[in-house]
Amino acid sequence: MSEIWQGLVKAIELIVTLDPEVMGIAGRSLAISVTATLFAGVICLPLGSLIHFNRFIGKRTLINLIQTFYSIPTVVVGLFVFLLFSRAGPLGGLNLLFTPTVMIIGQAMLITPVLLGLTISALSGVDKAIPETARSLGASDFQAVVVVLREARFAVIAAILLAFGRAISEVGLALMVGGNIRGFTRVFTTAISLETSKGDIELAIALGIILILIALIINIVLNRLQQR
Repeated sequence: MSEIWQGLVKAIELIVTLDPEVMGIAGRSLAISVTATLFAGVICLPLGSLIHFNRFIGKRTLINLIQTFYSIPTVVVGLFVFLLFSRAGPLGGLNLLFTPTVMIIGQAMLITPVLLGLTISALSGVDKAIPETARSLGASDFQAVVVVLREARFAVIAAILLAFGRAISEVGLALMVGGNIRGFTRVFTTAISLETSKGDIELAIALGIILILIALIINIVLNRLQQR
């Protein structure tokens, strides 16, 4: 028990003194996950609006399929991305494997179903009279979509935060396509796994505390959004 307490004290010391390695891993993790979330958002918000506002055969099946991928294991996505960007893969010539870029692509692919499905759900929760009223006042289809997105903005922001939380907390994909290279692709989860196996409990606890604090901040923001 004393070893755990000493490790916790040392971990807090690493955070307070802004240990370069801890800050480097934290900054890299946030940069990769934020970029992946923004990239997925640019794709999912328009695509989710397109699916929601249009009627077509198989729409319900498509939405069910998207929701099925909410809980897809990260290692499955990691395997797909690894095969895609490996030397024998179709995109192997880009030499992106074991780089932050491929980690961003992988995390974006991982959270796309979550963000897409929750965006559709957010838009579905808006009163149908709102876009109809906007069109009756002379708004174009695009302007009507913008009005609905504005009404659903808190739910959409909540979806983005949830997607970010899934991205920054995954470990399988980051390990498979990033390689856990020190100072280059090492992030929160892969570093915690490695340092724990090495016996460096202090660094692992420090990174775990920061990751929990990020999760706490996301939860607080989500609760505020739900209240609105």
